[in-house]
Amino acid sequence: MNQNGIINKKIPAFAGNIMNLNLNNKNALVCGSTQGIGKATAMALAEEGVNVTLIARNEDKLKAVLAELPSHRNHSYIVADFSNPEALKTKVSEYIKMHNGFHILINNTGGPKGGPVFSADINEFESAFTQHLKCNHVLAQIVVPFMKEEAFGRIINVISTSVKQPLDGLGVSNTIRGAVANWSKTLANELGSFGITVNNVLPGATATERLSAIIKNKAAKTGVSIDDASNAMKNAVPVKRFAKPEETANAITFLASECASYINGINLPVDGGRTKSL
Repeated sequence: MNQNGIINKKIPAFAGNIMNLNLNNKNALVCGSTQGIGKATAMALAEEGVNVTLIARNEDKLKAVLAELPSHRNHSYIVADFSNPEALKTKVSEYIKMHNGFHILINNTGGPKGGPVFSADINEFESAFTQHLKCNHVLAQIVVPFMKEEAFGRIINVISTSVKQPLDGLGVSNTIRGAVANWSKTLANELGSFGITVNNVLPGATATERLSAIIKNKAAKTGVSIDDASNAMKNAVPVKRFAKPEETANAITFLASECASYINGINLPVDGGRTKSL
């Protein structure tokens, strides 16, 4: 750190034609890591040599994913429910006391149920705000002190393309995701000088259980087959297909690396070009 309080770090370089992500032996906390994008991210980070701590509410599913991670790393899990920020804070704080802190935080929580914003009950907003923004904030406050000590930190929030272009039928999600994006941008401005970056990854239509539920709901409402509803969604994407969870995980893994040290405070769509805005 120089006299102006700015972190001086060696910029990672290409090793021949291979990009070195420099993630070996970093510690990551990956939320919602028992399925979909969260699980794919945990796997991708582990393959890069990261010690992964999974966190979700279903212990049986956590154990199953833990068994799939590369065994040569120090992987573990935390059972926590994101409907209770104080309990989450206690569990993660206690875990850190017994283990090392985290260099990487992946905030990833399942989205609120669909429906028009006008008909949403006020409790739906409160629940979503708690699970997404409050819990993200609690986790950030817990992990940042260690990141500052290490002069390296990555906070990556998995949100939605709705922060750029609200999606029809996802009123509560559109509202809360926008709040998280602005929280993230503010945090990025505050933490950048400590070697900590904060970025958002915005998945588009990704082949997950949530997407399957959305397709079934659309098919039921419109009276078309599930295949027709699925094809209509694919046709709205320039690349004419859904993303694989691993494709979003690859973007997250890059942002978590030292190679992305000058990328801070952005919203990165991984949507095949579906979002109309820049």
